[in-house]
Amino acid sequence: MTEYNNTPPEGGSSPANVENNTLHNGDDYDVEAARNKEDASLNYSREDALSRMRTAQSVTMSPELFEKLYLSPKKAVKGSLRQTFANPTPLGLLAHSVCSTTLGCDLLGLRGAGQYGAASTGAYVFVGGLLLVISGIFEFFLGNTFSFVVFCSFGGFWLSFAGTLIPSFNSVGAYSPTGDNQPLGIITRGFQASFAFYLCFWAVIVMVFLICSLRTNIAFFLLFVCLEGTFLCLTIAYFTLADGRYLHGLNIVKAGGGCLLTCGLIGFYIFIVLMLVAVDFPFLLPVGDLSHLMKGYQQKHGPLKTH
Repeated sequence: MTEYNNTPPEGGSSPANVENNTLHNGDDYDVEAARNKEDASLNYSREDALSRMRTAQSVTMSPELFEKLYLSPKKAVKGSLRQTFANPTPLGLLAHSVCSTTLGCDLLGLRGAGQYGAASTGAYVFVGGLLLVISGIFEFFLGNTFSFVVFCSFGGFWLSFAGTLIPSFNSVGAYSPTGDNQPLGIITRGFQASFAFYLCFWAVIVMVFLICSLRTNIAFFLLFVCLEGTFLCLTIAYFTLADGRYLHGLNIVKAGGGCLLTCGLIGFYIFIVLMLVAVDFPFLLPVGDLSHLMKGYQQKHGPLKTH
């Protein structure tokens, strides 16, 4: 008669050994129960491994955590795209913060910087413009309307600002007496007044964003406060320059640069907060949730009715 080994291998018995032991001993051993127990052990190991690998996007989020991640109040969105795709918000904040801090330093004239940030024209196109538009498109697919509008609109702003600085566009040179001289065009009253109106209406747009940000968090609200200060200062500065008060106007430009630099630094802080959440860091940085201070219309009156 063939000899069967009754000693199970280290770490548990395999189904084959269980059947061999049953044949050899002739006892009433439940093979099916042993297999079920082994399958349950394997399932537990898989679940344990998956739980260790989970990210902030795959867990159930509180409204506070959601608003920290997506910078907008939590709303019911059909589908599971937020669990399928990465969060695009940090990329948009990174793009805007890089361009804001750079231009802020240029407007302040730190260490001899100047020329309205012309050295960073490429960054305004490929970082501020391109990355913000891409981030905004993905926010659209995730159902985050506020972030979508903010990112895409500022992507357009950085692209348009870069276009003003690119000589081949001749946006500035067209105002010069010869129609193609950049240095002469930028000091003309026509260009300065026209650019002031452009900045003025951006100040109106940012004011809308500022009011809406009261439903998000303190950090995002302060970012828009600084951004509003930037556009107001630069609007006043360019109207002042158009009136011929150059020294006074340049001082206000520096004030706008200080506001923009502060805006960029706040953006970097929010970016760091989001990245820590994304990798499930042991601790999180505060952003000051504001959503609980002001209840939304739908929280008070229920879902909007369409007629």
